[in-house]
Amino acid sequence: MYWIALSLTLLVALLHVYFLVLEMFLWTKPLGLKTFRNTPEKAQATRVLAANQGLYNGFLAAGLFWGLFDHLPMLVNFMLGCVIVAGCYGAYSVNKRIFFIQAVPAILAVAAWWMVPA
Repeated sequence: MYWIALSLTLLVALLHVYFLVLEMFLWTKPLGLKTFRNTPEKAQATRVLAANQGLYNGFLAAGLFWGLFDHLPMLVNFMLGCVIVAGCYGAYSVNKRIFFIQAVPAILAVAAWWMVPA
């Protein structure tokens, strides 16, 4: 179960690195426009907000990587909890797809860590 928990947590961290890249660097590019279903005008008007959001996603990824590599299970679970809350809020306030893309992998990771023997 340890390897499943580790793999799921790495997936969550890598997803947040991807979100960082999309929001900070590709927001106004074709991939960013398509991913977030934005018009070029809307993307240009919101690019600074998106970059800030991307930075926060980077912090989530950094916390997960730090917790994994320094074997800090409390930090890993805290960061996964933050991802779950962010995913739930995003689903509520923006689009329900966010729950499945962001929160569900983190929920699965937390559940897997709970099953790892102490």
